[in-house]
Amino acid sequence: MSTLYLLHKPYRMLSQFTDRSAGAGERRATLADVIQVPGIYPAGRLDHDSEGLLLLSDDGELIHRISHPRHKQPKTYRVQVEGVPDDDALAALRRGVTLGDGPTRPARVRRLDASGLPERDPPLDPRRHPVTTWLELTISEGRNRQVRRMTAQVGHPTLRLVRIAIGPWRLDGLAPGEWRSETLHAPAKPQDRPAKGAMRGAKPASRGRAKPRRGR
Repeated sequence: MSTLYLLHKPYRMLSQFTDRSAGAGERRATLADVIQVPGIYPAGRLDHDSEGLLLLSDDGELIHRISHPRHKQPKTYRVQVEGVPDDDALAALRRGVTLGDGPTRPARVRRLDASGLPERDPPLDPRRHPVTTWLELTISEGRNRQVRRMTAQVGHPTLRLVRIAIGPWRLDGLAPGEWRSETLHAPAKPQDRPAKGAMRGAKPASRGRAKPRRGR
């Protein structure tokens, strides 16, 4: 039995518990500002300027199974991009685009009428970005800043990026800085491919919320 923590990482927060580069300057917000559970570590990361679902656990095997590329956990993002991507741009993302480190796998992508997300703090400046579009994009890779590079490659830079799902786990119901936990029963061995839903607990164990520090 393992416990998995689902956290909504706020904007301008590091995906780690300490700011190793703080030095004499101002410390940036870290995970320690919103979740105080001893011995847990993130399974993967989100960039400082990205938001959304981050999974954490004190079970090293579980972290490996979630984050290792071999297991190809699909990750879904809601992405606010500059301008209005046409059908050709979306088709290119679905086929896969060529980045500096090689071609990407095909992505699932669709336009959204609205993000369904809380407004970012601070919000985007509408004077600098008067025309934007929300996309929902699912990938099965984990390259550095991959989604941002993919949308830029088709001519529509990412302005805001929020991860809403990793495999079967979703951000649903969590505000920025909030978390909940799930108990996972009888996880499969690493060499086995888990059946659908096999890693999920039946009931959430607890919830938490802390007001995050604001990074600058």
